[in-house]
Amino acid sequence: MPPELFDYLIGHGMAPDGVQNDLIAETQATMGDLSGMQIAPDQGAFLTLLARILGVRDAVEVGTFTGYSSLCLARGLAPGGRLICCDVSEEFTSVARRYWDRAGLTDRIELRLGPALDTLRAMPADQAFDLAFIDADKPGYVAYWDELVPRIRPGGVLLVDNVFYHGRVVHPADQADNVVGIRRFNDHAAADDRVELTMLTIGDGLTLARKR
Repeated sequence: MPPELFDYLIGHGMAPDGVQNDLIAETQATMGDLSGMQIAPDQGAFLTLLARILGVRDAVEVGTFTGYSSLCLARGLAPGGRLICCDVSEEFTSVARRYWDRAGLTDRIELRLGPALDTLRAMPADQAFDLAFIDADKPGYVAYWDELVPRIRPGGVLLVDNVFYHGRVVHPADQADNVVGIRRFNDHAAADDRVELTMLTIGDGLTLARKR
């Protein structure tokens, strides 16, 4: 998207506030090439709005990085809502914690450090969610999906980021681990009759699935 069109898009939607702009700036300044793992502002606004529309009270995020997506999701939760964030990095999530505090969201967000699959499997069998967001290691997507789909309430949603992987998923000769992992996930999710889903051209491709 041309920069001027992207600026126009942001200017006519839910533009980032001061806390979000500072988080974007710090991530870009301190994380180098890894800053590309941060979702774009329009995607963040979509997460906030979708959580509000659905009246989400219980949500889980797999892959938190510096906290932009979790901040956006937490802002959209219904009163008394709770977001569980799963990540392995104390370094990255220490940034997230500071911005959650600045945004007044620490009472809505619980960070669980450790391999996300272990975290999910350790949850009580009856723990259920209205919304899940997956944005972590790409080869792990199928395992995260299969842990989370049974925990989503009927009518709840799953969101999965980077499902185009920079357009590389459509090039069969590209056999990089992340690309292969995303292709495997896309095929797996599309064939899953527990959900109805579509792909959206938001960010690097976003799968939106509704639990039947």
